[in-house]
Amino acid sequence: MQITVDMNLCESHGQCVFAAPEIFSFDGDDYLVYEAAPSDALLDKAEKAATVCPVRAITVLPAAS
Repeated sequence: MQITVDMNLCESHGQCVFAAPEIFSFDGDDYLVYEAAPSDALLDKAEKAATVCPVRAITVLPAAS
């Protein structure tokens, strides 16, 4: 799977961090960091994070079959 976050849209609400802490977190400066290519086992959590993002900054693309 491939995840992208439009950092121009991201307002650091942190909903993605709550939904998928295995993928998303904040660094010491409260800047969002994330795993761009996490395990496909985390697809459900990644999709949940994209859904709860209030500004729709997260895009999740499943792995190609």
